[in-house]
Amino acid sequence: MTEEREKERQRRREERRRLLASGPPSPCIGVCQIDPATGWCIGCRRTIDEIRDWIISTPDVRQRILDLLPN
Repeated sequence: MTEEREKERQRRREERRRLLASGPPSPCIGVCQIDPATGWCIGCRRTIDEIRDWIISTPDVRQRILDLLPN
């Protein structure tokens, strides 16, 4: 891998970490099981897509997900 490519890879990695550290934390409580009737995790009440995309979502998108979660 070239030095330039490695620097770009590291820059993207650091940007992802910065985005993940900013904004709301994950609502995950470590009880990860999707309810087949609703499609929501029984622990955090997110869909599998919301769980999967959490790490790549911007803080604004993560907040919108949290705002839409059922109580």
